[in-house]
Amino acid sequence: MSDDVLRIRMPIGIDYNWSAGPGTSAHLQGLRVGKLVGHRCPSCSLVLFPPRNGVCAKCGVLLSTDEVEVGHVGTITSFCIVNVPFLGQKIKPPYVAATILLDGSDIGMQHLIQGCEANEVRMGMRVKAVWKPAEEWGPSLENIQHFEPAAEPDAAFETYGKHL
Repeated sequence: MSDDVLRIRMPIGIDYNWSAGPGTSAHLQGLRVGKLVGHRCPSCSLVLFPPRNGVCAKCGVLLSTDEVEVGHVGTITSFCIVNVPFLGQKIKPPYVAATILLDGSDIGMQHLIQGCEANEVRMGMRVKAVWKPAEEWGPSLENIQHFEPAAEPDAAFETYGKHL
């Protein structure tokens, strides 16, 4: 018999502290009170929501403190219908994950689409945020439960195509 260990099962975890920085802090504080706060690039004037690590995603310039509140309604620019279940899944497939270009923003964000059948979701569909009850809010995009169809006509491709 050998005393060699062939296999060991051991839980592992990492504790860490994260500093949001000024740009992301304004974004997170806005979420606490139901505001969607982005930042405008001082060089190219793009509005980034959520802010991207303090720099513009297009030109790499440091973002200023020019905060911009973006809308709670937006346009689906792309999406994926998820049909494959996985361990720990909270939503029963099929469901839709989409990139949403919020009104007033120049960069899409990812979120869930609910309130309609997965096969009804399409590019250009106008959607609105569905928020959790205010007493459950914290500094997180999880304050928005999902997006659902807005009572608006689809956006023309020309209005969102350059944001794909």
